[in-house]
Amino acid sequence: MVYCILPVFRRIGVIISDEPRINEEIRVSQVRLIGPKGEQVGVIATSVALNLAREANLDLVEVAPTAKPPVAKLIDYGKYKYNEKMKAREARRNQTTAEVKEIRFRLKIDDHDFDVKKGHVLRFLNGGDKVKVTIMLRGREQSRPIGGVELLRRLADEVSESGTVEFAPKQEGRNIIMTLAPKGKKIHTQSEQRRRGDQSRAERQARQAARLAAKQEVQAQAAAAVNAMQSDQHHKEGSNAEDEN
Repeated sequence: MVYCILPVFRRIGVIISDEPRINEEIRVSQVRLIGPKGEQVGVIATSVALNLAREANLDLVEVAPTAKPPVAKLIDYGKYKYNEKMKAREARRNQTTAEVKEIRFRLKIDDHDFDVKKGHVLRFLNGGDKVKVTIMLRGREQSRPIGGVELLRRLADEVSESGTVEFAPKQEGRNIIMTLAPKGKKIHTQSEQRRRGDQSRAERQARQAARLAAKQEVQAQAAAAVNAMQSDQHHKEGSNAEDEN
């Protein structure tokens, strides 16, 4: 069982905490008890629940304080807190937010500049980032935005192996906007990279062990062959000595 000092602050004489009440901190007369394996024990006196917790070397934790009566569970609170901390840490590691890059085009762009900017778009997509492509319209170009839409569609077609259109071309003020998202590009989280590294390390160790075992087997076979030859030689020498006698 654990006893902890909860992080609290006082306001007008009221103690407020974001931690659940445990053990003797539970002041209600009755609780609806849940066993350590999730089984429903039922509504019992809090004092009885505390005795059950002590006998099982567990903690009585209030998990639903607003229920009538409050719901409490028998758990190892220290282990529970540790597991929750590990889950939160793993969740933070697994958070991957693709950054949105932006590339701007002029409507009147030559093929060379188009290819250069397309290369930037491909690099961003292959790196796992989304790309916001903006066609900037100037002067009379604003009266024929279809040219910008066609340019964006051309770009989408030419990068289709690396990205897909997440938001189709649309006009926003003087600009035409399109958003591309990575296609078939998995953004590896730190945990995935760590798992892949562990897997590769295990595979290398397995290969090394297999090579060592094969080498030892060859050495054992060679030693057995040498021993057999020496045994045959000794046998022949013994036979020759008997013949001479």
